[in-house]
Amino acid sequence: MGESGDHVAINRAHWDQQAASYVKAGEQQWAGEPSWGLWGVPEAELGVLPDDVTGLDAIELGCGTGYVSAWLARRGARPVGIDNSAEQLATARRLQAQHGLAFPLHLGDAEATPFEDASFDFAISEYGAAIWCDPYRWIPEAARILRPGGQLVFLCNSTLMMLAMQDDDNAAATERLVRPQRGMHRFVWPEPSGIEFHISPGDWIRLLRRSGFEVEDLIEVYPPETASSHYKFVSLPWARAWPSEEIWKARKWM
Repeated sequence: MGESGDHVAINRAHWDQQAASYVKAGEQQWAGEPSWGLWGVPEAELGVLPDDVTGLDAIELGCGTGYVSAWLARRGARPVGIDNSAEQLATARRLQAQHGLAFPLHLGDAEATPFEDASFDFAISEYGAAIWCDPYRWIPEAARILRPGGQLVFLCNSTLMMLAMQDDDNAAATERLVRPQRGMHRFVWPEPSGIEFHISPGDWIRLLRRSGFEVEDLIEVYPPETASSHYKFVSLPWARAWPSEEIWKARKWM
């Protein structure tokens, strides 16, 4: 199970403090068409969402400003968002009112949600729970609240980037490995930062299968040559040569 649950409180404080700097991005994403990750790769290129979400009960795990839930609602799903940061949810509620789009938002931990067993058909996390929660806790929880046959989709940093990424957020990933893959799990960055979780592909597959999922796809994300990002820990040439992000799709066994 890894170390103690101190990351929940640490990450809540971190994201309450960081929330103001994500307001503008949240506003843009609420107003725009779905695009994903560090580079804003369009949904049409990646196919992250199911072709038809009409009528699906959906949960966004670590929803932040709630834009993924907004995209789902506009496509006919019944989304619910949960996030660890009250400040992020305050932005989400303001944007709900601004866009005239209402769906439930919960303050809470995606590792231990308040929802009943088999409540949802679809679960998604773009970063959110995917890197800020302990996978050995949030993946079994996602399995618990999904119905048989339900799908889980999550986007996170790629393993390769995590092995090449430097400790300084302002320094780009290198073309050499700077940390071992063996045993990767809990990442504590220099202040000010929260606590992230990243595990190897083999560990992801074993965890997903042990939790009752069948892995359907692993999409390695490469940005287009015209992409840009305000994050400095990875450069466009690096991300064009090696995937900086990956998208996992898994289906709960019937």
